[in-house]
Amino acid sequence: MDALHLVLNAVTVIFIAATMFAAGLRATVPALRGVFADIPLLLLALIANMVVIPLLGWGIGELFGLPSTSFIALVLIASSPGGPFGAKLAAVQQGDVVAGAAMQVLLASLGSLSFAPTVNAILTAADLGTEVSLDVGVLVRTVALLQLVPFAIGLLVRRYAEPAAQSWHPTAAAVSNVTFLVVLAGMLLGNWRDVVELFGSLALLAGFLLAGFAFALGTLLATGPTTRRTTMGGVASVRNAGPALAAIGLAFADQPAVLGALAAILLSGMAAALPIATLLSRRRGVPETAATR
Repeated sequence: MDALHLVLNAVTVIFIAATMFAAGLRATVPALRGVFADIPLLLLALIANMVVIPLLGWGIGELFGLPSTSFIALVLIASSPGGPFGAKLAAVQQGDVVAGAAMQVLLASLGSLSFAPTVNAILTAADLGTEVSLDVGVLVRTVALLQLVPFAIGLLVRRYAEPAAQSWHPTAAAVSNVTFLVVLAGMLLGNWRDVVELFGSLALLAGFLLAGFAFALGTLLATGPTTRRTTMGGVASVRNAGPALAAIGLAFADQPAVLGALAAILLSGMAAALPIATLLSRRRGVPETAATR
């Protein structure tokens, strides 16, 4: 399994970089300016992703009476916005890919700063007696290297060499699509025992509901046309596993039970978000394969 995890980690890095590079190849500076100049959109997205959804995760965990390991995993996921799958869901649903990618990078950057204080506040209030301390610099550098840099390179190619951007985009999108499927298959293969062990518990349902409600909240707490609002919903529904995994390693000594719960909740969340994005694509009359180009 160690070899499988190494391969999966490598493919995940390629997936993130390819997805963000492809998004950058489709972006323009005026489009990005329009996103970041929309102050109501920014404020609503920040409130939804950094305040409401962490509280939602806490509430679901308390409502279901989850055991401490599953509760911690759910809070870690809920408190970590800006997952790289958000840009992919924007493409799958044929939404506003530029706005989705831009918001994803912004949320991942700010989330790397807010993650530990948010988790600590919730776990303290829930009386679990656990503190999370992370190297913020490492998280920020990881976000910059894997998400911001590929997106910026794609944006520069689009701005200064548009024919090359048009030519390269199909290949970058294809790499993103293939690695996306490999990552999903790898997550299932590498963590199937953890998922099976949680059958009969409420952890899987909690992860599913968190993603579903987050999609709805992200859509409602957004401005602009429907495609942009549902894109914000997709971005909100997919959380960033990086800080959560780092927290488990540093604060919880890589406890297998917490890691297993985290993997199960991530997978159940994807099981909620991906069908919603696919359904939106079909309702818009766009074949699923075309939506990911």
